[in-house]
Formats: sequence, structure tokens, C-alpha cells
Amino acid sequence: MYHLPYNRRQSPEPANGNTYISAFAQGDVNGDGVPDLVYLVGQKPYGTESPYIDHITLIIQDGRTNLFYSVPLKSNGGYDPQLFLGDFTGDRVDDILISINSGGSGGFGFYYVYSFLNNQPALLFDYEVFNDTYQYSVTYLPNYRVKIVSETLDKVFIIDISTRGEAYLSEIYNPNGTLKQPIEGWVSVLNVLYPIDFQGDGIYELYAIQPIAGQYSADQLGLVQTTLSWNHQQFDVVNDNQYVAVLGADPSA
Repeated sequence: MYHLPYNRRQSPEPANGNTYISAFAQGDVNGDGVPDLVYLVGQKPYGTESPYIDHITLIIQDGRTNLFYSVPLKSNGGYDPQLFLGDFTGDRVDDILISINSGGSGGFGFYYVYSFLNNQPALLFDYEVFNDTYQYSVTYLPNYRVKIVSETLDKVFIIDISTRGEAYLSEIYNPNGTLKQPIEGWVSVLNVLYPIDFQGDGIYELYAIQPIAGQYSADQLGLVQTTLSWNHQQFDVVNDNQYVAVLGADPSA
């Protein structure tokens, strides 16, 4: 958990012509029992129709005092910013999940979870910390197999790619199933992060999805799926709950 600097003021920043609210949610995020107003406020360049938004800032209006608090985001530019309020820590107070689409060819996103208990912002989840923490290797094996090693959790997954089609497989394998040359793939950074209450107890977990790439980014072989829950200090993998989902055969093969 990282406690953050923030600004407190009597009113939100004045609009300057290109500043607007890009997302809104309502719920008790400071724990005083009164619903608060939560915003993502961003800017668009003048004279453009681009959906890209930058200078995205988290703004919270205390429902009891009407004071505004602003929290800057480290990654503050992207597409389709979204808010979700829910209890991730078990204290029965809403936390704030922020999702921003990067818009890049890799299809990854920027994700943060904040607590605002007692009007003190604290960063509970940072997508960059997640990406740095969970490391993988992807290796093509003989006989139309690919090995994915989750190095952080010491887990190994073997997937079968024999249904990917003759055109695809013939580029990689000899007729006897041996590799023409060594090939390494990779697991992409965090692609999607879903809030899901798996236990049905009102406390949300985080469900993280990362694509497995083969020879190139668009060559997706499967998905690494990881479930994270709050352990009173940080989000951690639930009982080594990490799996690989295998994608179907390439219809263009």
C-alpha cells in the first residue's frame, strides 16, 4: 500500500474549454457512511476529434463536507477511462478501480486500485508493479507443443498447438514434428483486469488476463489468467490460482 500526495480544495478545477468528466461513480469511499462523488477528469487537445484523453486525474468530492480531493495518476493518458467502486480489502468501504485503455497495438491497459479511507488516498494496486512481479518464458517444443513457465510462481503449462493449421505449423516444424529452429514467444503485459466477487461475500478479487504471444503479437496462443486478492498488505495470487486458457485453431490457417 502506497500513501500518496493529494490536493484538497473547495471546488473542482475550473474548466478551460477542453477539460471534462470522462468517468463518474458514486459510493462511500472514505468510510463515513455518506456517499461520495468520484470522477475521472481529463483533457483533449483543442481542435481534435480524437478519443484520446490526457492529464487524467482522480477527483473525489466528500459527500459530507463537499470538499474536493484530487489524486494525480502516473499513467494519465489513454482511451475510455472507467471507474468501478467496490470493497477489495474487506473493510466494507468502497475502493476505487481505475481502468484506462492504452490504445496501443498490444491491447494493454493501465489499472490502479485506490483506497480513500478517512480521505487519505493509498495506492493498493499498480499495473506496472504487477507486470514487473510476474515473469514468464514461452518456448516452442517438438511435436506441436508450447511450454509456458510462470517463473514467479514456479508453475509450468504445456499447450497443444497441433490444431493451428498446416500453413502455420509448416513454418515452424519439420514433417516429423521437430522444430526447424528454436522459437521463443512471450506473455504480454496486463491486458484486462476485472473486478469479480468469486466468493459472493461482497469482497472483490482482481481477475487479470495476459495474452500469450507466439511468433508475433497477433499470434495469440492462449491467455494467462491470474486471480488476486488483498492480503492486508498487497494483492497476492489466491492459492497459486493461475491458469492458462488455450485459444482455438486459427480460422485463417
